[in-house]
Amino acid sequence: MNIVSTADLRRTYGEGETAVHALAGVTLSFPAAQFTAIMGPSGSGKSTLMHLLAGLDKPSSGSVVVDGQELAGLGDSGLTALRRDRLGFVFQAFNLVPVLTAEENIKLPLTLAGKQVDQAWFDKLVDTVGLRDRLTHRPSELSGGQQQRVAVARALVHRPAVLFADEPTGNLDSSSSEEVLGLLRQAVDEFDQTVIMVTHEAAAASVADRLVVLRDGVVVHDGAGQDAEGVLDLMKAVG
Repeated sequence: MNIVSTADLRRTYGEGETAVHALAGVTLSFPAAQFTAIMGPSGSGKSTLMHLLAGLDKPSSGSVVVDGQELAGLGDSGLTALRRDRLGFVFQAFNLVPVLTAEENIKLPLTLAGKQVDQAWFDKLVDTVGLRDRLTHRPSELSGGQQQRVAVARALVHRPAVLFADEPTGNLDSSSSEEVLGLLRQAVDEFDQTVIMVTHEAAAASVADRLVVLRDGVVVHDGAGQDAEGVLDLMKAVG
């Protein structure tokens, strides 16, 4: 079953001779419980693709279907509800609320949706991300790696259909990066989560089941995941 799919997705900024074709016809599908890394040089369209998949931007043409919903058929309130209820997000900037504790930040999607906390699931997530002794701390009292682990737990607390990770290790040192990538991998393997991650780091991409590479707004590679060295060789080959 495909959780996310696109058909001939295009996104153009500007008009006429100055138009920039950020995406120039992308057709992809993302099955459940798969970890996909999306790579490409700067300006390849990978961030544009993520924004369109998550309903944060609208395509110029083509379609995006997320969890059975055609995004073009949703108004602003429908898109907001979809993002709140069915999507999880982990960004390069941790985007935690500074005045809330780690526990309150993790529970925020449920708080905003007016939903009850599944305490057993919450406890499992907290133990998975290793933050049991940090729940009363505010973000300023946590390391970068701990903040991103809070963000991963927050992204999973409402059991989303898909988790989008946009350069999730971009602000982390290597050991914290490994921890966060391990959590995303665990989410796929143990919780049957679907993860779509944009990254420019070969080490991060090597954790994924699948590697999609964009260049100039089109898909130039779509294949099985590789180790970091293989990812680097592939990126050189597709230029």
